[in-house]
Amino acid sequence: MNEEILIIQRLKKYYPIRRGFFAQEPVLVKAVDGVDLTIRRGETLGLVGESGCGKSTLGRLILRLEDPDEGTITFEGENILSFDDDQLRKFRRNIQIIFQDPYSSLNPRKKVDFIIGEPLAIHGLARGKELEERVVELMKVVGLRAEQRFLYPHQFSGGQRQRIGIARALALQPKLVIADEPVSSLDVSIQAQIVNLLLDLQSEFGLTYLFISHDLNLIEYVSDWVAVMYLGKTVEWANQEVIYDHPIHPYSEALFSAVPTTDPLTKRKRILLEGDVPSPINPPSGCRFHTRCPLRIDFCEKEEPLLNKRPNGSLVACHVR
Repeated sequence: MNEEILIIQRLKKYYPIRRGFFAQEPVLVKAVDGVDLTIRRGETLGLVGESGCGKSTLGRLILRLEDPDEGTITFEGENILSFDDDQLRKFRRNIQIIFQDPYSSLNPRKKVDFIIGEPLAIHGLARGKELEERVVELMKVVGLRAEQRFLYPHQFSGGQRQRIGIARALALQPKLVIADEPVSSLDVSIQAQIVNLLLDLQSEFGLTYLFISHDLNLIEYVSDWVAVMYLGKTVEWANQEVIYDHPIHPYSEALFSAVPTTDPLTKRKRILLEGDVPSPINPPSGCRFHTRCPLRIDFCEKEEPLLNKRPNGSLVACHVR
């Protein structure tokens, strides 16, 4: 088993908002509310859940683009929340992000050679001829031609722009890459190319991925482990094969029942959940999922379930199962 490169414990992030001009105190949106996760070196953790469950917020917290309200984030044995500015600068060389939208994540006023080379210049890792050579090398690695470095982002297709974003993320030779819906805005045929590129790069450079996506088939294809979030909390976390074959948490079960199958002989019973996702401003007491859960009991409303290990190795937060 690979060593743990990132450990997240009881992580919380609340956002204050005002409901009206005359409101005395802001209410809190509980975007991330006590998340526990572990990512192992050289592997991919797929993070899934409905829109608004806190997946992207979690990614920003790991990058220290935002600071959490509570909890710890340990990277290679060090608590990154205690880092000063100099330590944080060095830390960010080890973790990079691939953004969802390749159109808005690239500066339209800069040429590709500047966009890819900027991280190297900022961290003082290359300059002049060496910087140019590194940019050309990175472009070749992601499937772009060297002469394209003098073009602007609007002169590329969506898939090519995402390749530019990947090259920029790889420039500092990171150990962990957060891929936040990296193919959701691309055509289906291009999605496959980008996903296979990411897997090839992982194999070649020994990268570790946190892969955030709504696409459950994609998560199944790329992930070693899968974590399921619901309303700011982790409700299940398991090996990819285990959770897709035998999800335990009722929410996970409903979620994976919606995954289409290519086998005509396989019939999967679709589980339809009742009601809407509660507001993160005023989440339900006890288990967050109890208002929609078909297996709920009275105790679910009173006590919050903790992640506990099950015989199949899964970590599940559920009183009933």
